[in-house]
This record gives sequence, structure tokens and C-alpha cells, in this order.
Amino acid sequence: MTSPDLLRILIVDDHPLFRKGVGALIGVQPDMELVGSADGMERAVDLSLSLQPDVVLMDLQLPDGSGIQATRTIVETSPAMRVLIVTMFEDDDSVFAALRAGARGYVLKGTDEEDFLRAIRSVAAGEAIFSPTIASRVLTYFARPAPVPLFPTLTERERQILTLIAQGKNNQTIARELFLAPKTVANHVSNIFAKLQVADRSEAIIRARDAGLA
Repeated sequence: MTSPDLLRILIVDDHPLFRKGVGALIGVQPDMELVGSADGMERAVDLSLSLQPDVVLMDLQLPDGSGIQATRTIVETSPAMRVLIVTMFEDDDSVFAALRAGARGYVLKGTDEEDFLRAIRSVAAGEAIFSPTIASRVLTYFARPAPVPLFPTLTERERQILTLIAQGKNNQTIARELFLAPKTVANHVSNIFAKLQVADRSEAIIRARDAGLA
């Protein structure tokens, strides 16, 4: 029987050897339990919702999509769940996209075991944790004046949907990509049109592309 005191961990990575190695490391920790593993984005979302782990260890590049999108979906549906990105990528775009999606930490593959386990426990406790090279860039970034977002009257979700509209995607495709109900997407689209004061999808696309969203 599972102890309620154990940290329940889900691994998301498309490399079997990595999943096996991390699983073995977690398995010998007295305060952790591996509850599942996934090798793709859709499986990661499904297992997160069904298993409700405390911490999801998320890779960025998955065969059927992005770990960023999986993170966003998981955090939006289960805000108490913590996502720790574990990846080889340390470029600014990846780091800040992960943070915007709701990740609570970002560590690089190759981090030593002690620091890796500390990161899992820290994220589970509600702290933000980063590999040293990532942390310095995050601090530098947040020391800058905050940029004014495009279309500030839109919510982040509405800007996300507007970007997909500008890419020529219809509501059904957007719903599938964002794991939303078509009716929910339609409501967001109506709100976008009203806030941008455009009459239809074509005008919205022009506004978005002029702003560089596409």
C-alpha cells in the first residue's frame, strides 16, 4: 500500500534508458515512489490526469508533440501538480517557454544525482529550482524591464489561440492541439474578435500577422 508521505513521481521521456535509469534512482529513495512513465505528450497528459502525481519530470522534445504544451495542459487542469523540466536544451527560448507554460523548475540532463534529487524535492515543496547555468540567465532576464505583451487586452490563452488562427488553423484543429473542447475554442475566438474589434477571422489574421504573431 502506498504511503501518503511518499512523493509520487511521473517520468515523461522518449528514451527508454533514461526512464529506466531515473526510475531506478527514484526507486531507492525512501521518500519517493515512481507511479508511472510516458514516452509521448498525449500519454503524459493522460497519465498526469489519471494518476495525479506530485511531480512530473518532463522532457521537452517528445515524438508526438512538445513537452511545453504538455506542461501547459497539465498545469491548467491540475494547478497543484508540479512540473520539473529535465532536458538537454538550455537555450533561452526553451527555458522561458517552459516557465510561461507553468514549469516550476528546469534542470539539465547530466546533473549529478544529488542535485537532481534535491530539485525534485524542492519542486514538490513548491520552490522554483534551476540548474546553475539556467538560474543566472533567469535572474538576468527578470532584472530587465517587463516587456509590454502584444494585444494586452487578450489573456495568454487568447493570444495563444490568435497565434494559431494567424497560422491558418481552424477551430477544430486548435481544439485538438490545445486539448480544449471546440465550444471553448469558439468562445475564445468570439472574445478575441470583440477585444480586437474585428468583424471576422480574416481581419483577425491580418491584425495578428501585422503584429508578427504568425
